[in-house]
Amino acid sequence: MKRRDFLRQSAAGAAAISVLGRGFISRAQAQSKAKVVLVKTEDRIKGIPAALKLMAVESPKGKKVLIKPNFNTADPTPGSTHNDTLRQLVLEMKARGAAQITIGERSGPPQTKSVMEAKGIPALAQELGFGIINFEELGADGWVHFNPPGNHWQNGFDVARPVVEAEYLLWTCCLKTHGSGGIHSMSIKLAVGTTNKNLMRELHGARQTHMRRMIAEVHQAFKPHLIVMDGVDVFVDGGPSQGKLVKGGVIIAGTDRIAIDAVGLAVLKNLGSNDAIMVPKIFEQEQIQRAVELGLGVSSPNDIEIVTGDPASRAYADTLKEILATA
Repeated sequence: MKRRDFLRQSAAGAAAISVLGRGFISRAQAQSKAKVVLVKTEDRIKGIPAALKLMAVESPKGKKVLIKPNFNTADPTPGSTHNDTLRQLVLEMKARGAAQITIGERSGPPQTKSVMEAKGIPALAQELGFGIINFEELGADGWVHFNPPGNHWQNGFDVARPVVEAEYLLWTCCLKTHGSGGIHSMSIKLAVGTTNKNLMRELHGARQTHMRRMIAEVHQAFKPHLIVMDGVDVFVDGGPSQGKLVKGGVIIAGTDRIAIDAVGLAVLKNLGSNDAIMVPKIFEQEQIQRAVELGLGVSSPNDIEIVTGDPASRAYADTLKEILATA
């Protein structure tokens, strides 16, 4: 059987993950300490390089880098990824010797092309020399079907092939609440933009049942090499496109999706958010719970180490660590 045919078969999707070495992590691996870098700043251009200097970033040298932003809509950050964040990440990958850089996204409900045009992404791509993949324009062969055991999707889910087969996947998310059923939208929620748009009716229809679990399950199809979360501006209520805006003043980076979101939830609790954020403990959130069940990262706050490089960041990290341990 040809590899392409193998990947497209739903029954074989889960097996393909372990064969490709993307997405699946053993529970033993998931128990190791996850380092999450935190930089207290309101300057994205300075904050992102500072964050990457503090972590042992897997080198993209000679690799094709796919950057997955949050372009669900073209609304101002945190409604969508800030162009300064995207610019700086492209420059960081270029400086580290990436062979090629591409932005890949599927927006919704607006058309992806119109969202990218509204944000000026084609002009930025021409200026900085990166490519664009509009997942919405992928043909049938551009998707990989997964139907892993125990998932809550009716017939499994389709993930954009460029994400599944990325040599180097750079995941960049916003930090915000999600008023349309997700509760929060950070690194785990970002996966929805990798799925086929025809699945959105099913996902949104599960808002009162399994929506948060379904979001986490998409991550079985891939594993980011680097995650950068922009928490300079934050929605503490509402979202994902518009909401109650406050200054979060943080850049957060790492490789563990659960750890990143756990620290992000601690930020929301510190800033003061809605009951759906403030009442449950962080590891009781359904996106987090399901991701832990799937072995996608750490399983408790004790497995998270927050790394900082200056006094202001350290002081804030100490506050977040107390929240992580108790709330």
